[in-house]
Amino acid sequence: MNSKLDNVLLNIALNLSANLASDQHYQHLIDGIDQVFPCDASALFILDKEGLLTPVAVKGLSPAVLGRRFYPQAHPRLEAIMASKQPVRFDADSPLPDPFDGILLNEQQTIDIHDCLGCSLYVEGQLVGVLTLDSLTVGAFDEIETVAIETFAALAAATLRNIAQFNALKDQNKKQKSLTDTLIQQARSQQGEMVGISAVMQRLRTNIATVAKSDYAVLISGETGTGKELVAHEIHAQSTRADTPMIYINCAALPEGLAESELFGHVKGAFTGANSHRAGKFELADGGTLFLDEIGELPLILQAKLLRVIQQGELQRVGSDQHLHVNVRIIAATNRQLETEVELGHFRADLYHRLNVFPIFVPSLRERHDDIPVLAGYLLEKVRHQFNIPNLHLHPKVLNMLEAKPWPGNIRELEHTLTRAALRAIQDEQNTITSQYFDLAPTGDVKNTSSFFPEQSQPMRQLVEHYQKQLIEHTLEKTHKNWAKSADFLQMDRGNLYRMGKKLGIK
Repeated sequence: MNSKLDNVLLNIALNLSANLASDQHYQHLIDGIDQVFPCDASALFILDKEGLLTPVAVKGLSPAVLGRRFYPQAHPRLEAIMASKQPVRFDADSPLPDPFDGILLNEQQTIDIHDCLGCSLYVEGQLVGVLTLDSLTVGAFDEIETVAIETFAALAAATLRNIAQFNALKDQNKKQKSLTDTLIQQARSQQGEMVGISAVMQRLRTNIATVAKSDYAVLISGETGTGKELVAHEIHAQSTRADTPMIYINCAALPEGLAESELFGHVKGAFTGANSHRAGKFELADGGTLFLDEIGELPLILQAKLLRVIQQGELQRVGSDQHLHVNVRIIAATNRQLETEVELGHFRADLYHRLNVFPIFVPSLRERHDDIPVLAGYLLEKVRHQFNIPNLHLHPKVLNMLEAKPWPGNIRELEHTLTRAALRAIQDEQNTITSQYFDLAPTGDVKNTSSFFPEQSQPMRQLVEHYQKQLIEHTLEKTHKNWAKSADFLQMDRGNLYRMGKKLGIK
């Protein structure tokens, strides 16, 4: 082997014992391959327990690939690589479609005609992953010695094995293998993943890891659609209470007459309709975590009772004189500025300080544009899976367009926008989603035309209430002044909507 290859192999071997993050280990390996082999693109995949291939490092490909999950049965080349213990070469005229068609970083190039080489990665006879190399040059891999490829494949497998063993030890120390844990993990998996590689996302993950092991209260703030609930689930998942339930309650959706019962429970006969004893959310969360979403919407009278439970760890069911002790960790979330709410008298200062032990701010999508390609790849995977179109992807120019948008609705708005565009492309039987399938206004139009963005300083609460009033009036007009139908349309409790309308001066 030549000296360059020797140096690369030595560095990879040394990195196996280095204290690096998983993604750094993976990327060092891919970078080494790029130095030695004549490839324009490369990718390292991990094979998970469900049989899916997850990209963990790429070179020369769109970062959106890192958000994808590949079903081998839908990609004949990947399936062929996994079926062979020897390196597999695909000539330029191979009839098998390439999983990376159209997603080279250079949008001026295509990858329709190229050579491909792939290796299955084995550890002690078990398939753990796949390594792929692509070149735009026909015959680029013909002269490469098989032993060199197999050497890199062995190092790649060793890297995957070391990281997998380390992660397995961490998981073993964290979780109990029980039916309860299995059910909790299934419920948590439905919440999605925290996707992002930007610096602000790394800081967010650091903050989560810092507070997760404690029992301190956490106040999560951020705009609507940023993923505050995902952050709450991640804090609980990394906590010492991870093997217990995290009980969720939306404070904005609590019916005023039943809110106390929902939180603290009631005894039989406490009020009309209380036909049996009922445990509240605090009791259900005993020993675990209670997530109070939209805490800023909680009525003042309930804020006082909530404070008592947090301070003393005891509660009374509605209609009962008996005191019950609970051990509950509180995580709260809000899209309001609670400091301002306290100053206006709409939120109790003592409760705010009890909840704000460790504040976590979830950044808006405007602050993490670097994550948009990865998020796009991840969000589109739902559409790919649902419609069985594994090669559905975004045109590179679309990613630039998406990165330039302000996204006032954040990740939720991005997901809905991508889904609409994907469905339109599918309707036209297109695998590439181009700009024509999006209904985005040119950048800057929202700020120039919307009446909700003031030119001069105004109180935020006044602006929000103005929008709420217009929204309710619009919905009432749409439903012919029917409050029940309006509440259904806005997905909220009828009583809460009526009280909000009354407060805003709507007759």
